Amino acid sequence: PIVANRLRELVGTIPGAESVTFGSGGNFGGSPVAVSLLSNDINELKAATSDFKEILEQNPLLKDITDNDPAGIKEIKLDLKETAYALGLNSRSVMAQVRAAFFGREAQRFQRGQDEIRVWVRYDLDNRNSIKDLDELRISTPAGDRVPLRDIANYTIERGDVVINHLEGRREILVSADLKDPNQSSTDILADIQANIIPELQKKYPTITPNYLSGQAREANKIKTSATIPGLSILLLIYFVIAFTFRSGTQPIMLILLIPFSFIAVAWGHWIHGFPVNILSMLGIIALIGIMVNDGLVLIGKFNGLIKEGLDFDDALYEAGKSRFRAIFLTSITTIAGLAPLLLEKSRQAQFLKPMAISISYGIGIATLLTLLLLPLFLSFGNNVKVWWQWLRHGDTVEKKEVTRVYKEQTESEDYEDA
Repeated sequence: PIVANRLRELVGTIPGAESVTFGSGGNFGGSPVAVSLLSNDINELKAATSDFKEILEQNPLLKDITDNDPAGIKEIKLDLKETAYALGLNSRSVMAQVRAAFFGREAQRFQRGQDEIRVWVRYDLDNRNSIKDLDELRISTPAGDRVPLRDIANYTIERGDVVINHLEGRREILVSADLKDPNQSSTDILADIQANIIPELQKKYPTITPNYLSGQAREANKIKTSATIPGLSILLLIYFVIAFTFRSGTQPIMLILLIPFSFIAVAWGHWIHGFPVNILSMLGIIALIGIMVNDGLVLIGKFNGLIKEGLDFDDALYEAGKSRFRAIFLTSITTIAGLAPLLLEKSRQAQFLKPMAISISYGIGIATLLTLLLLPLFLSFGNNVKVWWQWLRHGDTVEKKEVTRVYKEQTESEDYEDA
């Protein structure tokens, strides 16, 4: 972005240029600001697009305002007069004769040896190299008369359409813009467009309908939509795997409850580095969840082992945190140290991957504290609930460790062996 902005300053305004864009190639998933305008009235759509681009160009935070409806080459558009219809002519017959005069018409085709020869007939070069020759072109009528084209038609020179885009069954023109500062968020700009700019355009052009799921917003919505069911399925799979491993229904819940708390550090990290939360940030959060679950499994596994060895519940929690502190802390600190060069790098290539590194490094930093401090609190709270429920159902007070699944299985196993 720095190089592209510098080139823009040095080049300045290019007279006669229809479109000039200085791209840095750093927009993953499309442009940060992109809005599709939809309408069945192509004239209103093009006019609204032009006004919309002029408004965006006045925004000092945006650059490279473009659309996907480039102007085509110049074309001659014929509009027949009433005289032409009175002579029995129509647009198809007139255009066929104009095309034959300037482009040619196949008059004969014959075989010469192994080659097929085609003979085309058209006006000579002197009579078809100027727009004035169109006025003198003679058009044959059904009655056999030949009349000048200027007497039966008017023509204008217009630019044709290069591409025709459709979305939701209507013509679409996508207007996109880039941010001058890549670390700036486009959320406020899109909110202003949605709340202020588009309603004013719709007052002037009633047939216009906006679609805000374009560019990076469209990709983010795709990830959000596609990740809803798979994301819930993965969380359920994590729950069942942990529940099957520890033979406990509450311990996996205590571990999964830690995940939302780590998002606070992710938000802080993006704010500190001046990056918006984007698609790569979401991918980093997925990796962060895996690391958090792994650290939690280490602590819970040790805790269950200490319960089997006969320690009380509180002592087992304390010893589990104490014995697994080094493993969890070293895992976190080595991961953060490995990502530190990327976080401190200033090159353009690093800016692309920084959001993912921020999510993992800052998230795992607070995840270490959550695993060593908050997870034991959750486990203790869940245990207290079980003790209270046992008292409520049976009226007897039991020790904390007696309601744990590990202790119950150990007791049942010993009773079975005694029997």
